[in-house]
Formats: sequence, C-alpha cells, structure tokens
Amino acid sequence: MDILTDPQATSLNSKRVAILATNGFEESELREPREALLQAGAFVDIISLKAGAIKGWKDGDWGDTEQVDRTVADAKVDDYDALLLPGGVMNPDKLRMDPDAVAFVRGFFDQQKPVAAICHGPWLLAEADVLRGRTLTSYPSIRKDLVNAGAQWVDEEVVEDRGLVTSRSPKDLPAFNARMVEAFAVEVHQH
Repeated sequence: MDILTDPQATSLNSKRVAILATNGFEESELREPREALLQAGAFVDIISLKAGAIKGWKDGDWGDTEQVDRTVADAKVDDYDALLLPGGVMNPDKLRMDPDAVAFVRGFFDQQKPVAAICHGPWLLAEADVLRGRTLTSYPSIRKDLVNAGAQWVDEEVVEDRGLVTSRSPKDLPAFNARMVEAFAVEVHQH
C-alpha cells in the first residue's frame, strides 16, 4: 500500500499544523494543502502578521480572504507539529521582512519538525538560514536565491529532504499534498 491508499500512513491523528501566510498568498497553495491536511485529521491554524483576515492572490489579481487564527507574535512553535508555507510572490517577500515570522520558521528546524513549502514559499527558508546542505525545489525565479543560501536546487515536481517538502508551483499540488501529509505523519525528522 502507498500513502494514498493506506489510511494509517495518511492519518495525522489530530496533529496541529501552522500555515504561515499573509496578504498575497497564492490561493490554491494555501487552500488545497489545508484541505489535504484536514482530510488527514490535522488541526490547522493560519498564522499571520496581524489579526483579522488576509487576502489571497488568484489568476493575477486579488482573490478571497482567509481568517487569521493567531498572529505570529503570539504563536509558539511548541504548539504545532508541522509548518506549511504557501507561495505567491508577495506573501513570502513580506514575511521574510518580519523578525517574528523568520524566527517562527527557524524554530521548526531547530526542533526538527517537518516543513512544507511551495512555489515562492522557500524564499522564507533562505531568510531563516536553514537551507545549507539541503536539496529542494521552488518556483524557478528564486532558484539563485536558494542556491546562494546554501541549497542544492533541482527542477522536480516534489522533493523531500529530511522532513522538508518542496514543490515548484500549483501544478505540482497533488504530488506536494501527498508527500506533505506523509512527511507530517512522521514524529521527528533529522534536520
């Protein structure tokens, strides 16, 4: 049996997952992974820079909003089992300028908890200085930034390296979601 047919392998058994996002997140890269996490049994919180709602980006224009559950200033890594970083160009660019957001991301690596990042999401990982010696993928336009941060970049649908799951774009979401759920089911990863 594989991850998609073995219910034990895909069960997140009420694990808590943080989705770190702000205005300009790519709608499909937040919503589809969140749905996969919920279906696998996870509790999911949207963490952002400010309370209220954040606005998505869809098809080159502003999209719908998502309600924020906690601010990053109030969120603690200890309260979560895993982290999801959706893309969108504006979203990670704003987040990487916030010291609390960067520290929150770094904390998941310090505690060897799984992290999934898609599209431009890995930009935030470069800022958190957690990419040295890792293999990953992303949207091609940020490849050089990730390589300069110490990563080995590959052009593949989905890549997992010691609990870090990455993909390139919304077209990779089915593979990304399956690998993310599988990685999040593991208790601790050797970062």
